[in-house]
Amino acid sequence: MTRWGGAAALAACFGTVWWLRRRYLVVTIFGRSMLPTYADRDRVLVRRRKAGRPVQAGDVVVADITPRLVPHAGGSSGAFPEDAIPFADRVVKRVAAGPGDPVPASIAVPDARVPAGQLVLLGDNPAESADSRQYGYVLENEVIGVVLRHLRAQPAGAISIRPGGDSSRLRTAAGEHPG
Repeated sequence: MTRWGGAAALAACFGTVWWLRRRYLVVTIFGRSMLPTYADRDRVLVRRRKAGRPVQAGDVVVADITPRLVPHAGGSSGAFPEDAIPFADRVVKRVAAGPGDPVPASIAVPDARVPAGQLVLLGDNPAESADSRQYGYVLENEVIGVVLRHLRAQPAGAISIRPGGDSSRLRTAAGEHPG
């Protein structure tokens, strides 16, 4: 191979890697909020969502949740009591309802149907999941991508940084937040 041929092949490799990283993401799930579908330290392949591409009820998504207050587990019955705690992070959840769909009975909102541009996200394991039951609707544009497939679980001896708090937190395979 000539000097220029090798450089062209190298440039093609870098271009392919760049394209794949912009289109796909590998995410490690921490916690039990998505049991039995995904367990703690399972890895999933995520296709980044293009702006305007709708998600469907039943899709498992990665979302970057906007900061908001959620009631503390031992809090009072009010929507946002004084002991409410801030919640903001990226989560893996299933889309329970999209715009125009009926709102699930477990979601305490005044609407009968999900408003335009909003989603209801729920974990598959309600007892271990902080989801739309606590923080309400999620904006459609907060969805980073849709899970395409389950990969292998992260090896037990692998070093990763576990985010604090909610069982639905996640990191990419490189230990960084996706996005």
